[in-house]
Amino acid sequence: MKTQMFARIALASAVVFLLHACATVAPTGPAALTGTWTNSMGTVWTMKADGTFDVDLNHDGKRDAWGKCTVEGNTVTIIGTGGVVPKGCAKTTGVYHFTRTKDTLHFTLVKDPCKLRVKNVTLDWKKK
Repeated sequence: MKTQMFARIALASAVVFLLHACATVAPTGPAALTGTWTNSMGTVWTMKADGTFDVDLNHDGKRDAWGKCTVEGNTVTIIGTGGVVPKGCAKTTGVYHFTRTKDTLHFTLVKDPCKLRVKNVTLDWKKK
């Protein structure tokens, strides 16, 4: 009888532990980036689940630039496809590693020839 009770308690404890562990693991892949984010420059970046994004550079509620991204693990490849294109950034691709903790995203440069994008992307982003 005591063995059955101990087994039930052990099983229940294991289930609670696993549920807690799953809930606290930082998301990766496209789900980690999906949402609306803002940085200290006031840039608003809306990442969609389909791999597209919109950027509001001057925080006026209007899309200034847009593009596509692909995510593999914790690496994102970004390419702008329309809107404002800074000098030297047309048809360039940026590659970054990212980490997400709760409502903060941080990007680390892997390679990107577009200096303005690097300056903006590598700031910390807060979920709106």
